[in-house]
Amino acid sequence: MINSKLLFLLGISLFSFKGFSQTKTMAVKTSVAENRVKLSEKLSNYMHAQADINGFSGTVLIVKKDTLLLREAYGYANYEWNIKSTVNTKYSLASVSKQFTAVAILQLAERKLLSVDDTLNAYFPGFPKGDQITLHMMLSHMSGLSMDFDELYLNQVSLTQDYVLNSIAQKELLFTPGKQTAYSNIGYYLLARIIEKVSGKSYSMYLKENIFNPLKMHETGVMTNDEVIPNMADRYTRTGKNYNRNPYINWIFNIGHDGIYSTVDDLLKWDRALYGTSILSDTMKRLMFTSYNEQNFGYGFLINPFYNQGHQLIAHDGGFFGAMTSLNRYTDDDLLVIVLSNNQSPAYLLAYGLAAICFGKDVELPYHHQKVKNNRSFYKLFTGNYEGIKILENNGKLYYNDFDIELFPESDNKFFRSDDDNRTIEFIKDAKEKYSGIKLIKAGVMEIRKKTGFK
Repeated sequence: MINSKLLFLLGISLFSFKGFSQTKTMAVKTSVAENRVKLSEKLSNYMHAQADINGFSGTVLIVKKDTLLLREAYGYANYEWNIKSTVNTKYSLASVSKQFTAVAILQLAERKLLSVDDTLNAYFPGFPKGDQITLHMMLSHMSGLSMDFDELYLNQVSLTQDYVLNSIAQKELLFTPGKQTAYSNIGYYLLARIIEKVSGKSYSMYLKENIFNPLKMHETGVMTNDEVIPNMADRYTRTGKNYNRNPYINWIFNIGHDGIYSTVDDLLKWDRALYGTSILSDTMKRLMFTSYNEQNFGYGFLINPFYNQGHQLIAHDGGFFGAMTSLNRYTDDDLLVIVLSNNQSPAYLLAYGLAAICFGKDVELPYHHQKVKNNRSFYKLFTGNYEGIKILENNGKLYYNDFDIELFPESDNKFFRSDDDNRTIEFIKDAKEKYSGIKLIKAGVMEIRKKTGFK
């Protein structure tokens, strides 16, 4: 409580103090609003530059707490007819689909219809070493199952579940189940089939009735080969600067690990639900959001991966024939960054850059890189190891990590990668005028790596 006698002695009226307090509050609110506008402008400028310089096509949504920072569409949903993307365009989510499969399994576990400790052969008797593979291992990519079976669903129209299962069963395990970690689409495909076996419903219907409808995610569903989906973006792969339509995909079998489509607005509903218990209890969410191995896999998510920028992050990316997606939940900051693309743009890198802007970092806008002639006598000074990055020289050229990625010079000491000019490397000197580090720019975000073994 304010001491009115003290105010009198100081020659300040209570009225003027209240007026000052109100003015100060209004000034603070104005400053916060101005900062939000400036942040939104930075985010928008970054994405427009990515569209103009690097050809990004897709939709981006960024929300911090209850404040919308960015919701914009870029490029084209269909290149043949020059149909522009909108904020309501639907995109194939690729591996961002996995989190929905994981939630469905945990819902069934919560209803005591299955357990994550169940073995695979409880649902597919006779599967080789299926008695050693648990649902937990499949959810956390520790099953030893191979990466994929895309040689089937990319090439064959007529497939049966038995034929696919037999083909998968013939693949050698990569390691003893539970002993190592290796990303596996096959594990999540089998989880989708287990959802069908346990629930008695198709994978698509189960998700619709138990996740999409309750959350009013009416623009979200599971891909098919015959359904006409309004506002659905076509997908395109890149060859140099040119685009190609994505190949045939048999969507009946590309589920569990892939197969879901959605919009940024529906994914915002999904993010909000994951903070509550309408879809999963706190107990089941703890299971999903726990990191179980050195690669930081939880169930359908990565938990605090290396690119978290020092903030608690729950995330997953997707990429499959033109569809490139990234969903990032910085949970302590209540920050959501979603990037959905249909033309093979590096959504995961752009999400990294956008998050850095939100965290107040200086982020460089993309620009057109020009290859120049430079002084190659420096190259021998540049080679070496830089905290996990190798710089190699061969026949007067520099390479990044191996001889597949050449570094093109744009000055004597700055280079851009031949495979991705969204990444540059600048060799920097220390106080002794020795090249002892590199400035790595990734999607505009700077990292400094020191040369190891350097004296």
